[in-house]
Amino acid sequence: MIVKVRRFASSAGAGLLVVALSGCTTIQAARGGPGQRLDPWEHWNRKVFNFNEDLDRKVLKPVATTYTDVVPQPVRRGVGNFFNNFADAWSAINNMLQGKFETGFEDATRVGANTLFGLFGVLDVASEMGLDHHYEDFGKTLGRYGVGAGAYVVLPVLGPSTVRDTAALPLDRLATPPAFFSGTSTQIGLTVLQVVNTRASLLGATRVIDDIALDKYTFVRDAYLQRRGSLVFESYAPEAPAAPDTAASDAAGAAEGNLTPAAAATPASVPAKAGSAPAR
Repeated sequence: MIVKVRRFASSAGAGLLVVALSGCTTIQAARGGPGQRLDPWEHWNRKVFNFNEDLDRKVLKPVATTYTDVVPQPVRRGVGNFFNNFADAWSAINNMLQGKFETGFEDATRVGANTLFGLFGVLDVASEMGLDHHYEDFGKTLGRYGVGAGAYVVLPVLGPSTVRDTAALPLDRLATPPAFFSGTSTQIGLTVLQVVNTRASLLGATRVIDDIALDKYTFVRDAYLQRRGSLVFESYAPEAPAAPDTAASDAAGAAEGNLTPAAAATPASVPAKAGSAPAR
C-alpha cells in the first residue's frame, strides 16, 4: 500500500491534513475492479458486514418496523428534520473550509431559518423558502484538499466507510445533537432515536437491495465507493462500473448525514453513503 497525501494549497488545508489522517492509504496495482482494489481487508470486512446484518435482522429492523407502525409519518419527518438541522450547520462549516462560501452561507441561512421559525429545526421552513440542503462532512472536505480515500472498511454498527472518512468521523460526531446535550441518558436517548428513525426511513430501500443483490456485500461496497467518490469529486467521472440500479444506489446513499452529520454512517448493514464514482 502506498501512502498518498498531497500537500495542501493553503495553510488552512495543511491544518486539516494534520488533524485528520496519519495513515490514509491508497491501494494501487491490484487486480479486479475499483471496489476490489480498494478493499484489501475484504475477509475481515465481510465478517463485520455479516455481524451488522445479523444485528439489523434481529434488532434494528424489527424495532424500526414497530416504530414506523406506531409513530405517525409527520412526526418521523420532524425527527429527521431536527437531526438534519444539525447536519446543515456542520455542512455550512465544511463548505466554508472547502472555499464554497456562497453554498456555506446558504446552509447557514437554512439553519437560522429552521431554528428560528421551524421549532428548532423540526419544521423545514427553509426548503419552502427555496433553500436546498448542501450536505458536506469533514471526510469530503479532506477529499477536496486531495487526501485519498484509502482502503474500504466496514465499521461495526456504522457500516461502510474508508480510512479517510473513519479518521474524520470523530469530528463529524461532534456536530450531532448528542454532543450538544449533557447527561449520559439524554445522549443515549438521542442516539437511539436517530438510529431508529434513520433505519425506519430505509425500510423500503433496503428491501430493494435484498431483492436484487446476488452478493449484498459487493453490491453495498461498490455502490458506496461510487457515490462517495462522486460526492467528493462532483464533476469528476473516471472510468468505473455503473451503479447497479437507481433505486439501489439511492438506498446506498439514503442515510447520508444521519448517524453522523452528512456522512458517515448508518446503523448495521445499511450503507451510510454511496456513490457513482470510485473513491480515491
